Amino acid sequence: MVPGLALFLAIIAYPLVSALVTGFFEQSLVLPGRAFVGLDNFADLLGGDFWPVLRNTLVFTLGATIAPFVIGYALALALDAGLPGWLRGVFLFPWVIPGVVVSFLWLWIFNANYGVLNGLLGTHVSWLGAPATAMIAVIVTKTWASFPWMMVMLLAGLQTMPKELHEAASVDGAGAIRRFRSVTVPHMRAIAGIAFLLEFIWNFQHFDTIYVLTGGGPAGATKTFAVAVYDTAFKGFDLGHATALGGLWMLLLLVLMAFYLRKENA
Repeated sequence: MVPGLALFLAIIAYPLVSALVTGFFEQSLVLPGRAFVGLDNFADLLGGDFWPVLRNTLVFTLGATIAPFVIGYALALALDAGLPGWLRGVFLFPWVIPGVVVSFLWLWIFNANYGVLNGLLGTHVSWLGAPATAMIAVIVTKTWASFPWMMVMLLAGLQTMPKELHEAASVDGAGAIRRFRSVTVPHMRAIAGIAFLLEFIWNFQHFDTIYVLTGGGPAGATKTFAVAVYDTAFKGFDLGHATALGGLWMLLLLVLMAFYLRKENA
C-alpha cells in the first residue's frame, strides 16, 4: 500500500492542504513572501463577488443539468420503444468530441457576424456578447455535449425493466401516460436520481465550455466558481483570495458529494 499512499499524499493530499492553508494568507503568484491575514480573505469574498458567482454557478448548473436530463430521458424512451439502434451512435457523437472542440464549434455557431445561428434566423444578435443571452448560449452548448451521457445511463436503466410490468398494466387498461407514471418512473427513480446528481456535481465544477465561449463575461454574467478561481489566481495573481474561494467552493461540493454518496448507498 505504501507506493499508492505516497502517490496520494504527493498528488492530492499535499496540494489540497497547501491550498487550504494559503487561503489564510495574503500571497501573490509573482511576488515572494506572504503574510498571515486569518479569515480576511474569506470575509472579503463573502462581502464581494462570492454571491453573484454562486448565483451564476447555480443557474448554469441547473440549466446544464435539467435540459440534458429531459432530452436524454426522451431519447432513451424513444430508443427503448423501438427507434432504430443505429441512431444511438449518431446521438453519442457530441459526447465523444473533446469539450474544447465543442466549445469552439459553438463559438462559431453563436458568432454575431458570421455565425450559423444568426444566418438561419436572419438576425444579428450578439449571443455571447449580451448578458441576457450569454448564459443561455453556454447552457445550450453544454447541453448538446452532455445529453448523450444522460441518454445512455437512462436507456441502460430502461432496458433492465421487465417488459411484463408494462404488459400487465396494458391488460389492466393503463394508457401510455399512466404506464409511464406508474411503471417507468418508479423503476427509474434510483438511476435517474444518481445520473441527475452526478451531472449536477460535474456541472458545478465545469470550466472549459464557459471559459472558451465567454471567459466569464460579459460583465461577469457567466462567471462561475471555476472561472473565478482561475481569473483570481492566474490573471489577478492573488493566490490568497483564489484559494479562499476554492475552499468555499470545495465545501459546497462536499455537501453535494454527501448527497450523492447517501443516495448511492441507499
